[in-house]
Amino acid sequence: MDISEIKEHLTEIAGNDYIDSDLYTKFNVKRGLRNADGTGVLVGLTRVGDVHGYIMDEGDKVAVPGKLYYRGFDVEDIVAAASREGRFCFEETVYLLLFGKLPAKKQLDDLHDLTSKFRTLPKNFAEDVILKMPSRDIMNKLASSILALYTYDDDPENQSPENVLRQCLEIIARFPTIVAFSYMAMRHYFHNESLVIHQVDPSCSIAETLLSLIRPDQKYTQYEAQLLDLALTLHAEHGGGNNSTFTVHVISSSDTDTYSAIAAGIGSLKGFKHGGANAKVIGMMDDIKKNVKNWENEHEVAAYLEKILKGKAYDGTGLIYGQGHAVYTITDPRASLLRDKALALAEEKNLIDEFNLYRLIEKLTPSVFKKVKGSDKDICTNVDFYSGFVYKMLGIPPELNTPIFAVSRVAGWCAHRMEEIIAGGRIIRPAYKCIQRRHLYTDIDKR
Repeated sequence: MDISEIKEHLTEIAGNDYIDSDLYTKFNVKRGLRNADGTGVLVGLTRVGDVHGYIMDEGDKVAVPGKLYYRGFDVEDIVAAASREGRFCFEETVYLLLFGKLPAKKQLDDLHDLTSKFRTLPKNFAEDVILKMPSRDIMNKLASSILALYTYDDDPENQSPENVLRQCLEIIARFPTIVAFSYMAMRHYFHNESLVIHQVDPSCSIAETLLSLIRPDQKYTQYEAQLLDLALTLHAEHGGGNNSTFTVHVISSSDTDTYSAIAAGIGSLKGFKHGGANAKVIGMMDDIKKNVKNWENEHEVAAYLEKILKGKAYDGTGLIYGQGHAVYTITDPRASLLRDKALALAEEKNLIDEFNLYRLIEKLTPSVFKKVKGSDKDICTNVDFYSGFVYKMLGIPPELNTPIFAVSRVAGWCAHRMEEIIAGGRIIRPAYKCIQRRHLYTDIDKR
């Protein structure tokens, strides 16, 4: 079979897999696990996190300012307290998500001491798993590395909460190291850069660890580390219904091992409709900066946004990346917190003009969307819109945007895996209706 024959078969497959969209309405299919009003189909219960973006009033969806809660605590309060006290808050968030309560100082110190020991990878792991098998994509390398950790675990299949908690703490601690080493290997083997592998400093926070391991000179400012810590905190958890967390729930419900469940979450997060969206934002913004001459001209910027929305600019998808959210309506609290912190760094890095362009697009998108789509749907800026810009100002290359998201979100995944093991009890198995008509079998010599 040559390539032309393969293409012919692909054409057949595309035709055989086509399903008329009207059939989804006919059979009341909840496409994307969404109800007709855009709300999510309720498929489970959780105590880990809550995303609040609207209320239902006598059957009508009413927009409200967005709120994000970790174990019942407003994430804005967690961030504000850490900012007042001049400390990092991602490790506190990890403790809260896993143990369900805010840690006392000694408990937080104990968690840091424990996870610091795990940050150094098992003996020969970096050489055998990462350096000898580098990947062009850090997310794929991260997933394969997590699966490889199964081999280094003396009790990998034990599903007891105590053992799974131990595995989760080790995985959370090792994520930054694996991401950083995978990035350095990618730079060396695919970009012909010098191979630089730093030793892990156990005294560092996770944000500091990341910055020190991915920078050749290991230098960073306290403000840079605090800004990255904020980004990690805001991405750590987002309810059980987001694609990657639901994936972890589904995989965990089958009684598979922890490493398989977390690797599946990584695969989900990689997608451009999920964690990979911030990379799309950066690409879109580069395209806008190249094609809009006056970044301060509202009419010129709005006109180009219209072209993007009509599928006539950027990648042709008709999407303005970083705008709109499945739950948030008026505001995404994560985007607001990142935007406010990003302003100071933009001024320091002489990127205020670019920051103002982001703000202008945030301002114009709702009216442009209404003009092009004729819809009154609530459109708010989501966290992906500013996270990529923040990473850019921190000197973090685009290849690491989604992996850093994973370094954060693994905390939420682990909390939800624990919850599924303890409270789930049944394998998750939704239904699909087959609409293929029946055929009589034909002998091979008569086809």
